[in-house]
Amino acid sequence: MTEEIPARRLRSGQRARIRVWDRASGAIRDVHESRERLYEAPNWTADGRLVVNGDGLLWTLPADGSAPPRAIAANGLPDVNNDHVLSPDGVTVFASANDWHIWAVPLAGGDARRVTNDDGGMHFLHGISPGGTLLGYVRLEPEGDNWWASATIHTVRIDGSGDVAVTTDPGPADGCEWTPDGEWILFNTEQFSAEPGHAQLARVRPDGAGLEQLTFDERVNWFPHVAPTGDVVVYLSYPPGTTGHPADLPVELRLVSVGDWQRPTTLVALDGGQGTINVPSWSPDGSAFAFVDYPVDTVSGDASGNEQERP
Repeated sequence: MTEEIPARRLRSGQRARIRVWDRASGAIRDVHESRERLYEAPNWTADGRLVVNGDGLLWTLPADGSAPPRAIAANGLPDVNNDHVLSPDGVTVFASANDWHIWAVPLAGGDARRVTNDDGGMHFLHGISPGGTLLGYVRLEPEGDNWWASATIHTVRIDGSGDVAVTTDPGPADGCEWTPDGEWILFNTEQFSAEPGHAQLARVRPDGAGLEQLTFDERVNWFPHVAPTGDVVVYLSYPPGTTGHPADLPVELRLVSVGDWQRPTTLVALDGGQGTINVPSWSPDGSAFAFVDYPVDTVSGDASGNEQERP
C-alpha cells in the first residue's frame, strides 16, 4: 500500500480563512481564520454548521462564525484528508482517511465504521446519492510512486457492498458528485485532452452511459459542485498548464449555469487550490457557498524592492 502522507500545514505567514459567498448579494464574509491550523474543504449541515478537516481530524463550527471549530470525537477513525461528505439526513459524515479507505462517522461523535473493503485500491470520497444509499468515489490504483496510473469513478453502497465502476478510462478523474435529481454524476477528467493535466468538467449517467464533456477552455477545471436548487454549479479553475490540483496557486471560483456551460462567471480570485472546495460546499437551500483560501502575509518590500513574506 502507498505510504501515508502527513496532514498539510500552514506555511510561514500563511492563514487559513473559512469564508462564505452569498448568492443573492455576491458578498463574501469571513467565518473563521487560523494561523495555527490548516483547515480544508467545508461541508454545510442542515442546522447551520460547517464541517471541515484539519490536522487529520474532522471539525464543526457555526457557519455564522459565532464560535471556533470543535473537533468531532470519532473513536477509531484514522487521520482523515479533505474528502468528506454529509449524509442527506445529516446524521453521518462519510470521510476518506489516510489508510485510503472511506469511513462513516456520527456527526454528533461516536464510533467510526470503515465502509470500503481491502480490494487493492485507494478510495477518495466526493459524493453521495440524493437518497443516501450510494457513495461516489475516485478509485486510484497506483503503479509505484505514480498514484494516477489508473483513476476511475466508482459507486459503492454505504455498507461497503456493490462496488461498481462508472467510468473505465484510466486517465485521471476526480470530484464525482450527483446532481440533485440523481440523473447525472458530475466530475473532472483529462480523458478529452491530449495535454497532461488539462482537466475539464464532464458528466455521466450513474450507470456509465451518456458521457459528455461540459467545459472547453484553456484553464484547468476541477471539483464541480451543483447547487441544491440544481440550476448552477461552482467549480475550481486553475491557470492553464496546471497539473493535478496543487495547493497555493492563484485560482478562481467560477459559477456556471447548467444550461450554459460555456459562459462561466468568476466569483472570486484567491490563493488556494487543494483544500479550497474539494467537497460539496453549498448551504442546504442553495443560498450560499463555503470555501477556504490561504493568503500569505507580505510586507511592502526590502531594500531591493522585492516583496518578502512576513515572519
